[in-house]
Amino acid sequence: MNLHIPMQEAEYTVEDFERMLALPENQDRLLELIDGEIVEKMPTRQHGVYAGLFVTFINIYLFENPIGRVAVEARHRPVGDSRNDRLPDVSFVSDVNRPLEERGAAEYMPDLCVEIQSPDDSLKLMREKADFYLANGSRLVWLVYPSKQLIEVWTATEQAILKLEDTLTGGDVLPGFAVPVKRFFV
Repeated sequence: MNLHIPMQEAEYTVEDFERMLALPENQDRLLELIDGEIVEKMPTRQHGVYAGLFVTFINIYLFENPIGRVAVEARHRPVGDSRNDRLPDVSFVSDVNRPLEERGAAEYMPDLCVEIQSPDDSLKLMREKADFYLANGSRLVWLVYPSKQLIEVWTATEQAILKLEDTLTGGDVLPGFAVPVKRFFV
């Protein structure tokens, strides 16, 4: 679930957002900046279980294929974008030599973004997230719909809907990654 925080009339910039994040009362909150608006993520246990499954399967793959790192709720900001600081539910970055940010957002988009639909997330919102990630440098997006038990796979050139009997693959982002879709739904 996402909670929009209307704290001021004007749009927030990344600088405003960083100042807000630094406040003690915001230290344990999952906040992201979406098109100048601050949104608080309110993940449920169900959401966490699904995110955990994606991280688990990607990490199992990475133990044998050490080509990058996977993270949960890691902040990413497109270079030069003063209105967005996003928290994909799960993200994968393919460069193992890239330093891990200790503070602030990574100033690039992950190669893979996974977004898990919360009960209040519309199909339109989910697809807008995919469009944003791909337009800003991500190469692969998986949109996960727990209630429908399906996964949408997005790249810059195609989209596919995978059902329980299908297999999720990593394309050129995670070469050789293949997990039956049914393994992701508990």
